[in-house]
Amino acid sequence: MLLSRRHILKAGGGVLAALLVRPLPITAAEVIDVSMQGSAGGSHVWFDPIGIHVMPGQTLRWTNADAGNAHTVTACHPQISSRPLRIPAVAQPWDSGYLLPEEFFEVTLTDEGVYDYYCVPHEHAGMVGRIVVGQPGDGEPFEAEPSEGLEALPEAALGNFPPVEKILAEGRVAAR
Repeated sequence: MLLSRRHILKAGGGVLAALLVRPLPITAAEVIDVSMQGSAGGSHVWFDPIGIHVMPGQTLRWTNADAGNAHTVTACHPQISSRPLRIPAVAQPWDSGYLLPEEFFEVTLTDEGVYDYYCVPHEHAGMVGRIVVGQPGDGEPFEAEPSEGLEALPEAALGNFPPVEKILAEGRVAAR
């Protein structure tokens, strides 16, 4: 049977539609930009996107686009602060130090799992983000209560992490 041009176009359109229905994770070659933002008066601060799904080996770049504030990008890890472990146990923690407006910080994530991070001076304002690398498994990956000697994350921070399922379904979750 010979396929007509119409059949080929129809089949190609179906494949394209199927690909557009579910977002694909970003390829490892692409650098992902995350913006550090703040309202004009400084009363509201956030990362955008707040949640992102990437592949192992992906590089992320955070840029401070907030003219009124310095920010950090700090992994939730006891080696950096008294925060509970909220990145894969085998992963290396990171801390950008204070970034002034227009400065940036990059990190490449190679281990699959869920990575939670925060801004040191704005954690109590809920300035947090979540990265899902590869296929992390089911459900929320972290315990509600930290181990002894570690400080619990502020409620404003805990309430801002987007669910892993939402990040996997959407690929990127914009700040609220």
